[in-house]
Amino acid sequence: MPKNNLVVYKGFYGSVHYSAADEVFYGKIEGVKDLVTFECKSVIALQSAFQESVDTYVNIAKDNVSTSR
Repeated sequence: MPKNNLVVYKGFYGSVHYSAADEVFYGKIEGVKDLVTFECKSVIALQSAFQESVDTYVNIAKDNVSTSR
């Protein structure tokens, strides 16, 4: 995947795509077993949407680790 189609946050990479039919940017966190997606309507909101998905994923993973102990 070309580097210009990726966003990075806290060591996570997210793919970025655009749907002209839906007029949204969308993507997923790459390199994780789970399917974690994000979506937004503007380029300005893209990084925030990705960061929110990463933060949610990290928090859920932490909760799962602490409850499995």
